[in-house]
Order: sequence, then structure tokens, then C-alpha cells
Amino acid sequence: METLKPSTRKNSPPIKVYCLPDERRQIETNADRVGLALSSYLLTLGLGYEPRGVVDGEKVDELMRINGDLGRLGGLLKLWLTDDARAAMLGDSTIRALLSKIEDTQDLMTDAIRSVVLPRSKR
Repeated sequence: METLKPSTRKNSPPIKVYCLPDERRQIETNADRVGLALSSYLLTLGLGYEPRGVVDGEKVDELMRINGDLGRLGGLLKLWLTDDARAAMLGDSTIRALLSKIEDTQDLMTDAIRSVVLPRSKR
């Protein structure tokens, strides 16, 4: 009596995809970007799912730097608002420049977040 082996991907016939070398490099790059092996990437796409990317470590570092900048700027603003003696030398023009810098930094942070969160096709 012959027993049937359960079907697995390893014992199933592969699907061949013919592509040019530059197309293959692009597919491999895309697979690397989302942290998947080439076959897993193609299987995920072929089944109609969008592969989830891994977070770009450099972008996270940039976000942390921007967050630190905002914290320091906020600290200066707090000193001025509480009439702290250390902020006595800060005039209105300095505070306005500080608020402008905070807005600019928020814009940088928004751009950095978009580059991490949004897929490349929607940027």
C-alpha cells in the first residue's frame, strides 16, 4: 500500500520566469529592499499580496536626530516662556527665529516619515 506524501513547495514543480539581466537585478533589489528571498518575494507578489518592507535604519536614525533637534528647540522655547533667567538674552526676534526653526524641523520630520512609511511608488 502506497502512502501519499503531503504536498510541499520543495517537492512541487517550480515556475520559471524568463527575464533580462537588468530586470532580474531590479527584482532582486526589490526583494532585498523588503527583506525577502527572491522566491518568497515573487510568490508573495504572484499571490496578490504587497510585500511589507523592512524599515530603513538610516531613515530611523534621521528621525531620531530630528526628534532630538525638536526637543532642544522646545527646551529653549520653554525657558523663554517661563521667564527663566538663562533665557533673558533671548529677544522677540530670536524667539521668532526659533519658532521658524521648529516649523522647518517639523517639515523635515514629515518628509523623513513619508520616506519610511509610504511605498516608493506613492512618493
